[in-house]
Amino acid sequence: METNATRMCALLVAMADVVVLAVDDQRREAICVHVEQRVERPVCAECGTAAWVKDRPVVELVDLGCFGRPARLMWHKHRWCCPELACPVGSWTSQDRRIAAPRLAMTDRAGRWATLQVGRQGRTVAEVARELGCDWHTVNDAVIAYGTPLVEDPARVGALTAVGLDELLFARQGPWRTQAWSTTIADVPAGRLLDIIEGRSAAEACRWFEQRPAGWCEQIAWAVLDLSGPWRLTFDTMLPWAAQVADPFDLVKLANQRLDDVRRRVQNETLGHRGHKNDPLYRSRRLLTKADERLDDRGRTKLLGLLDAGDPNTRSAPPGTPKRSCARSTTTTTPTSRSSS
Repeated sequence: METNATRMCALLVAMADVVVLAVDDQRREAICVHVEQRVERPVCAECGTAAWVKDRPVVELVDLGCFGRPARLMWHKHRWCCPELACPVGSWTSQDRRIAAPRLAMTDRAGRWATLQVGRQGRTVAEVARELGCDWHTVNDAVIAYGTPLVEDPARVGALTAVGLDELLFARQGPWRTQAWSTTIADVPAGRLLDIIEGRSAAEACRWFEQRPAGWCEQIAWAVLDLSGPWRLTFDTMLPWAAQVADPFDLVKLANQRLDDVRRRVQNETLGHRGHKNDPLYRSRRLLTKADERLDDRGRTKLLGLLDAGDPNTRSAPPGTPKRSCARSTTTTTPTSRSSS
C-alpha cells in the first residue's frame, strides 16, 4: 500500500517519468491533471552545447475518464534552445510518444482506447466523443492515426479459404443525393470484414487481389458472390480455380423473380390484360413468393384455390379431362417477356 501523496498521484496517472504538479477541479465538466516530465538536460544536436529552457508551454490533452468524469492532461512541456548565437538550430520542443503522439489532441492511451472502441466494439465516433467530453474531430483524428497502421498491416488479413464480395451503398452525396457505392470484401468462415474499396467495378476488386502478398490468393478455395456480373468477372480473372458459391438470399430472390415472370405471362396469355385486383393469379402474387413453412392452413388453401381458378388448362379443358396445376404446366416454359404486374 502506498501512502506517499506524490507517489499516489503518480500511480493514478500511470505514466512513466511523469510528475504530477497539480490537480485543477475548477471546471464543471472535466478534471485537469497538470504533469511534467523528468528529463535530463539535453545538448544541441548541431554544436553539442548544453541547452537552456526557453519556455514551458502547456498542452491540453484529452485523457481517459477519471472516476466517472471526463479528464484532461495538462502537459507542461520543455521548450529548449541553444545558447550559442551562431548555432542554426534555434529552439525545439521535447516530445514523448508514451504521453501523446505529435499533432494529436489526445493522450496515447486515450487514442488507443478510442480506436479499440470504434474499430472492434463498433461504437460510433460521436458516442466515444461524448463519453470523453471532447470534439468529434479529436476522436476521429486519433482513430485514423492509430487505426491506419492496423488496417494496412499485411498480417491483419491472414490466411483464409473463402472470400466474399458484395456491394454497399456507402453514402448519398451532393445536392442531388447521388449514390456512392462501395465494395465490401469479407472473410466468409469468420464473418469478418476485410476491406471496403471505392466503387463496385471488377477493375477495383481485381486491383485489390493483385495487391495481396504472393501466394495469398492460391489458398482460397471458395468464392462467394451475389450473382452480379462484376463479381463473376473478378473471380474468373483472379481466382479461376475457386468454386463460386451464390448467396442464398440472391438465389431465392432470382427464383421469385422468375416465378413472377411466369405468373405475368400466364396472366396476359389467359385474360389478355395485365393483372386486375379481382384476377386470381394477381391475387396470388404475394402467396406465391411466401415460404411454405410460413403458410398456415388457411393461406395454403387460399393459394391452391387461386391457382386452380387461374389455371388456363382448367379453363380450356373439356369436361372429364384431368386437371393440371398452373405451376406444373409452366415449369418447362421459359419466360419470353417481362411486363409490369
